[in-house]
Amino acid sequence: MATFPTREADILMLTLSMLSGLENQPALYPDPPVSKDDLAIMMVTFVIARDINIPAQAAVTAAAAAKEAALHALVDAMKTDLRYAENTVHFDDAKLKLIGWGARATPTAASALALPGQTRSLEAPRQGEGWIFLDWKAPTDGGAVNAYKIQRRLRPNGDWLDVGLAIDSETTLTGQERGKEWEYRVSAVNKAGESAPSNTVMVVL
Repeated sequence: MATFPTREADILMLTLSMLSGLENQPALYPDPPVSKDDLAIMMVTFVIARDINIPAQAAVTAAAAAKEAALHALVDAMKTDLRYAENTVHFDDAKLKLIGWGARATPTAASALALPGQTRSLEAPRQGEGWIFLDWKAPTDGGAVNAYKIQRRLRPNGDWLDVGLAIDSETTLTGQERGKEWEYRVSAVNKAGESAPSNTVMVVL
């Protein structure tokens, strides 16, 4: 059976497929618990929140929180309709594919157990009072990435502590203590474990 995507771009692609399928198959899916119109509104709300780029520091933090809230609302609604679809057609792959769902290629044992490769090119291009925006590049080798773990320590030799988890290759961390030299790094994570950490960036907020 299919696995729900984790990357924002893949979630949006599945949303579009679901909207098209629900529009074109009203007899097969007559009464989804989240209507296609509500699903479409949630998708547009997420896209608008994602694309907001306001230079003011407080607005940047608020936009990041709105984006995450909109994405979670969209994901919850999509999963509700997918569970409904699976039960309605009794997990018939051919019928589920009509809304972009259904069977996916089964990973080989080797790929399922492979650790992700190393996350690359970590940067901290924007920061403000108590917040920092980090972005990085996905690994070019290894197993598929399920999430990214963000860690922080006090320079020069503090202990590394987990401070965030992201599903895409960027994140905004809030509530960061000011006036100290912080060092950040990112690791890719999947069911097999955790990659080697990325390069580090040093920040004084």
